[in-house]
Amino acid sequence: MAQTIESCLASKSTSFHEIPIVDIAPLLDGSDASSVARQIGYICENIGFLYIKNHGVPASLIKDVYRLSREFFAQPFEAKDQLNIVKSGQTLRGYIPMYGENVDPKNTKDFKECFDFGLPEERVSPFFGPNLMPETPQEFTQVMEQYHAAMLQLARKLISAIALSLDLPADYFEKLQQKPITIQRLLHYPPQFGNITLKEIGIGAHTDYGFLTILSQDENGGLQVQNRDGEWVSAPPVPDTFIVNIGDLVQTFTNDRYISTMHRVINTSGVDRYSVPFFIDLDFDAVVDVVPTCLSATNPSKYTPYTSGQHKYKRFVDSYTHLQDVVVGG
Repeated sequence: MAQTIESCLASKSTSFHEIPIVDIAPLLDGSDASSVARQIGYICENIGFLYIKNHGVPASLIKDVYRLSREFFAQPFEAKDQLNIVKSGQTLRGYIPMYGENVDPKNTKDFKECFDFGLPEERVSPFFGPNLMPETPQEFTQVMEQYHAAMLQLARKLISAIALSLDLPADYFEKLQQKPITIQRLLHYPPQFGNITLKEIGIGAHTDYGFLTILSQDENGGLQVQNRDGEWVSAPPVPDTFIVNIGDLVQTFTNDRYISTMHRVINTSGVDRYSVPFFIDLDFDAVVDVVPTCLSATNPSKYTPYTSGQHKYKRFVDSYTHLQDVVVGG
């Protein structure tokens, strides 16, 4: 018998009570990057999620992204489905209809629709290629590409802080991110009512596959983060902030010192929820291996090295049925 929202979906706080907010202005202006790095390192080690404020991304740009996202998702299904991600092949860009992606397919159907894009490329290979952008709304492509550029710039700053927090040079990861896999995603979660169970929620419990995620969420909430006791802590919207979390690659690089934290979304707000996550990984062929500062004679590597793109693609194959007969190339 499926458990109800009251018995198994309620968010609680035990091993940590809330997700901290970090002012990253001293990182961005260079006045005290080491202090910000120490804060981020502590949070990555103990929580894996943080809010950032004074991030430098214009509020007007964020507002435009939400406006255009709502306009796009409000279109008839037939119009959106012309851009179905299946048509992009291994590039994995375009519209993802309801139930088109399931990140926890053994337990949950994801009650959401998405739109993915990245830097446009002519050559098609896993995670790279042309975007399937809509003709309407008219400003869509220009605004979204501007937002992607802002996220990429911000992500590189945050990644430099993670490197510093590990007693590595600030540019340590840059050699692995000359042409990184990036995905800019728009998300729409319809509200759920009545007897909600784990069989169908906004997005099932998962860790992020890559290096870093920067999330903007609207005012309606629904994000939950799993703490070390296995209970769920709400990550409510905080004005003028982004939520940042580290992914599987960072956990490998740090030999499990930093944690890629499980999270999910359940939209019981009664209204539509929109969010905008940006994902950055490494170059497709970059090797993921434990960094020297997380190794010692008493703490040997727990991981066999692997490549960033192969890891991510395997996780996508688990989530998208149309990829399961496709041979990875490029």
